[in-house]
Amino acid sequence: MPASPARGPVPVRTIAVTILMVLGAAAAVLILYQMRHVVVWLVVALFFAAALYPAVNWTQRRITFRRRLPATLIVFALVIVVVAGVITLFAVPLAQQGSAFADQVPKLIDDARTHRGPLGHLLDRLHAYTWLQQNQARIASLATGLSTPAASIVRGLALGLAGVVTVFVLALLIVLEGPLITRGGLGLIGSAERRERVQRVVADCGKTINGYIFGNLLISVICGVLTYLVLLVMGVPFSGLLALLVAITDLLPILGAFVGGVVAMAVAATHSLPAFIVVAVFIVAYQQVENHVLTPVVLSKTVKLNPLTVVIAFVAGFELAGILGALLAIPVAGIIQVVVRDLWAGRSGGPGLPPEASPSARARLWATRRRPAAPEAAVPAAPEAPGSS
Repeated sequence: MPASPARGPVPVRTIAVTILMVLGAAAAVLILYQMRHVVVWLVVALFFAAALYPAVNWTQRRITFRRRLPATLIVFALVIVVVAGVITLFAVPLAQQGSAFADQVPKLIDDARTHRGPLGHLLDRLHAYTWLQQNQARIASLATGLSTPAASIVRGLALGLAGVVTVFVLALLIVLEGPLITRGGLGLIGSAERRERVQRVVADCGKTINGYIFGNLLISVICGVLTYLVLLVMGVPFSGLLALLVAITDLLPILGAFVGGVVAMAVAATHSLPAFIVVAVFIVAYQQVENHVLTPVVLSKTVKLNPLTVVIAFVAGFELAGILGALLAIPVAGIIQVVVRDLWAGRSGGPGLPPEASPSARARLWATRRRPAAPEAAVPAAPEAPGSS
């Protein structure tokens, strides 16, 4: 058996290039980590811009006579007006309920101290007074430690406000410069057929993002309405305020309704023990139904994803990046589906199917592409005319 030829030494240039590539990748990861807040703001702004892009295009065609800047300003001004209107609509009743709750706080504290009222009886049943007496030192040290993170809380609020303003400005600029960016990107593609293909893929990705936003808002509205009905039936005070809180926190995936539901359970506990039990059971049961039934079904219709894919994407996104990963998992999965569908259609030599195509239509397309082409029939030669030879 002939001996394998000896390998020569690796060139120094190859080693240097490899080391530089590894260091460059590590530096890029470090820079992205240091700029993680900016990256998150940019991603959120992209989703916000994608949601408003169709409205700006419609306004540009129908109202502002093809002028982009007035159309963008009109749509974003309407968004501000709608948000301000919703806040104003809820501000008066929420302020009234909040002031009523503040008026009841001294009575609740007095009931807790004197073992009277619903709160006092509930604390007696839970043996809370005994636990407080046994853990006075720990509670005192905890209360002392709560005064230290005040600066971090203020910093977090300032960072959140800066994030909201930054996202709004970035989204406005993305929508305003969207056609210019699109033309510049498409200009780099030489083939007209490829340009049309890229435009179709980008449009489908935009529909996926819009479907996700609409589906998520629909789920939150359902959560808020059901929570309000349960709180209203059980006679829990401040039901409107609590239902709105649960609906807002329900925008967060996986545990959103439960986060707001903890506050609702605490207020229900001050009302009566049966109300606390019913609200707690409802919140826990609803969160499970939403995660495993409602969210997969709704998002499978609005994002055009299989329900199983929705569940897997949620779990994988939450495991990889927590709440942010769960928020982005569904639209990212939808975008991947759009790209893969287009690549498969191009590989098979066909135009593909739109996202709303039925499963039977997809099955027919699959069978057509897998069926071997029929051999061409031989065309008989024309008979020679007499006397031609």
